[in-house]
Amino acid sequence: MKLMSCRSRAASVSCFTLAFLMLYCHIFSIVGQKSESALIVSEHTEGGEGAGVDEDEEVTVDEEEEEEGDLEVVQPTEEWQTLKAGQAVPAGSHVRLNLQTGQREVRLGEEQLKYWTQKHREEKETKSSFSPDELKQAMKKMKDDLNHDQQDSVSSTFRPLDELKREMAQLDLLVETDVQIMRRLLDQFNSSNTTMQQRLSILLELEYLVHQVDNAQTLCSMGGLQFILEGLNSSDFRLQESSAHVLGSALASNPAVQVKAVESGALQTLLTVLATAQAHSVKKKVLFAVASLLRHFPYAQRHFLSNGGLQVLSELFRTDGRGALRTRIVTMLYDMISEKVPQRQTVKSRADLSGRSGPGDGRLP
Repeated sequence: MKLMSCRSRAASVSCFTLAFLMLYCHIFSIVGQKSESALIVSEHTEGGEGAGVDEDEEVTVDEEEEEEGDLEVVQPTEEWQTLKAGQAVPAGSHVRLNLQTGQREVRLGEEQLKYWTQKHREEKETKSSFSPDELKQAMKKMKDDLNHDQQDSVSSTFRPLDELKREMAQLDLLVETDVQIMRRLLDQFNSSNTTMQQRLSILLELEYLVHQVDNAQTLCSMGGLQFILEGLNSSDFRLQESSAHVLGSALASNPAVQVKAVESGALQTLLTVLATAQAHSVKKKVLFAVASLLRHFPYAQRHFLSNGGLQVLSELFRTDGRGALRTRIVTMLYDMISEKVPQRQTVKSRADLSGRSGPGDGRLP
C-alpha cells in the first residue's frame, strides 16, 4: 500500500515537471520570434532615470502606424516625453518602455542631446554677453523711460497754471498772487467811493496777509504804511483799532518793517493815539503795535524813552480800571528789561577783559 502511494506521487511530480518544461519552451519560442515590422530599442539608463525600466526592452510598432500620412511626428527634447499611439519620432531618438506606467517614452538620443546642449549653451552665452556700449545704451534708455514716465505721471496728476487761469476766467474767477491782492486792496482803500465798512474789511484782509514777512515788506514798499498811519489818525475808533492791528502784525519779528516804521514816525503816532484814545479796544491794539515795534530793537527803545513813553505808560497804568492793559504794560516792560540784562552783562565782561593788567605794565594784580 505504501509502495503504491509513493509511485503515484512520483508520477504526478513527473507529469507536472513535463508540463512546466513544455510551457517554458512555448513561451521562449514566441519571444524569440521577431517580425519584420518590430522595433528593438536598447537603452542604457543613467542615474535614477531608469528606475523600473529593463534594459534591451523591445518596443513593437505596428505596420499601420508606420504610414507617414497618418503619423504625428513628435519633436523630442532632453526630457522624457510620453509617446502616444499614432505618433512617430525622428531617427536617432531614444525610446523606452516604462514598465511602471506601461507607456512608451521618447527623448533625444545621445548624439542629438550632445548637439542640442552645445547649441543652446552657445545661444545662451551669445544672449547673455553684452558689450559696454550696449549696456550704456540700455541704461540710457531705462533712464529716459523713467523720466518720461515721471513727466507723464506729473502731467496727468497736475494741470498747468495757464490752463487753470483760462478755466477760472471762463467761470469769472481770477487767480491773483499776494502782491496783486495787496495792490488791489490798497487801491480800494484809497478810493473815495469806498465806504467805512469796506475799509474795515480791507484792513482785515491785509492783517491776514502781513503775517508773512515778505508780504509785510512788500506792503511797506507799496506805500501801505502811510495809509495805515493815516488810519491811526482817523476820528473813527474802528478804523484806528483795525489800523493798529495791521501795523502790529506787520512789525512782529520783522526788523525791516520796524526800521521803516521808525523812519516814518510811527512811534510818535502810536504814543499820541495811546495817550488820547478813549476806546479801550483801541488802546489794546495800539499797545500791541508799540510792543511789536520795541521788541529786540534798541534804537526804537531809546526813542520811546526820549519821547516820554514811560510817562504815557504810567498814566495808562493808573487810569486802567479793568486790569487788562496793566498786564500788557508790565509784560512789555519786563521784556525790555530782560533784553537789557544780557547786554549789560556783555558790556561788563568786555570791560573786565579790557581793564585787566597786561604782563610787564607795572600794575599789581
